[in-house]
Amino acid sequence: MPASADTLKIAALQTVATPSIERNLAAARRLIGDAAGQGARLVALPEYFCFMGADDRDKLTIAEAPGDGPIQAALAEAARAHAVWVIGGTLPIRVDGHPEVALNASCVFAPDGRLAARYDKMHLFRYDNGRERYDEGRVLRAGDAPVALDADGWRVGLSVCYDLRFPELYRALSFAPGQPPCDLLAVPAAFTYTTGRAHWELLLRARAVENQCYVIAAAQGGVHETGRRTWGHSMIVDPWGEVLGVLPEGEGVVMAEMQRARISSVRTQLPALEHRRL
Repeated sequence: MPASADTLKIAALQTVATPSIERNLAAARRLIGDAAGQGARLVALPEYFCFMGADDRDKLTIAEAPGDGPIQAALAEAARAHAVWVIGGTLPIRVDGHPEVALNASCVFAPDGRLAARYDKMHLFRYDNGRERYDEGRVLRAGDAPVALDADGWRVGLSVCYDLRFPELYRALSFAPGQPPCDLLAVPAAFTYTTGRAHWELLLRARAVENQCYVIAAAQGGVHETGRRTWGHSMIVDPWGEVLGVLPEGEGVVMAEMQRARISSVRTQLPALEHRRL
């Protein structure tokens, strides 16, 4: 059932994706059903919930055309079947005329199954500590625009993983011309174990405190069949920076209830958003 005007039950879904799209989609369907059964109206999947290959270029082989493909169809059907908003983590979307790259796209489906929004990850992760090296820019093209949407009257700002380190993106989402500040920021992710242990919770709580809104962070969490280990710790954070729920590793669901009164209370007691000078 639709949420009331004053509350919205949300769920961050944690997965440990494999190289099998079919198995990953089955896991996503199961988790969405579990969350909906617990009363969630909005659910969020992790970055690349649909596929975790042995090589970064493997994702190019499963990239879909915009609005067409089995991954997008499965997300739309799950949203419709359970009458929930689905923030579909991310999946690779083809770039016309450029088969050597893809977009890392977060597609949001409304409870009737329609595509409500799509955000293409703007900041591409590159890391090298002498032992671990990774560069998303080898196979991904960066997006170029912030995206937010209205979900049952709640303003939801979209972001993906490495975006979390760039607070200016969240300011742009919360202070778009003619729009109110965001009520919820979504951060689907597949943080590495190394960077996640150091910075994941710190950054999520900072984004919640800075923007005085809820943050839902669905993550990959565990040792994957490819040998990669992701940090996990999917969590939901409230506007004061309080962690409402967290799952360290493994497949599962993190539930919480958003409350308009909580957002209003934080913003009234400490009106930092009104005190901005830049």
